[in-house]
Amino acid sequence: MAKRKSINYPGFKHENPIPNASRIGNILMSSIISGRDPATSQMPPELDAQVTNIFKQIKLCVEAAGGTVDDIIKVNFWMKDPATGRKALNGEWSTMFPDPESRPARHTLALPQNAANHVTCDFTAVIGG
Repeated sequence: MAKRKSINYPGFKHENPIPNASRIGNILMSSIISGRDPATSQMPPELDAQVTNIFKQIKLCVEAAGGTVDDIIKVNFWMKDPATGRKALNGEWSTMFPDPESRPARHTLALPQNAANHVTCDFTAVIGG
């Protein structure tokens, strides 16, 4: 039996030969997640729509690995304009993680201005005991 398990879910596939996430034991680490719509695989042009889709993808990914969003311990975001993008990010963040006493750590970095996406992310989760 393999120690490491690739995690994939419908609606998101990388162009390179990498999984959506990888799990060893109770630790899950995602690959980069974009703002593509998981239902259509289309990338909306608007930041708000990409942020909404990223949070859908996070949930799909952690659930495909057997966890829930409560298992997420850290999320890293990359945004073209972190200063103006925080409002959209904070709205979805507060919806997914409503308890201010139980939120994952978060770090936001800048994407290059010529990036195809407005926002991308990756996350780490600890599933189960």
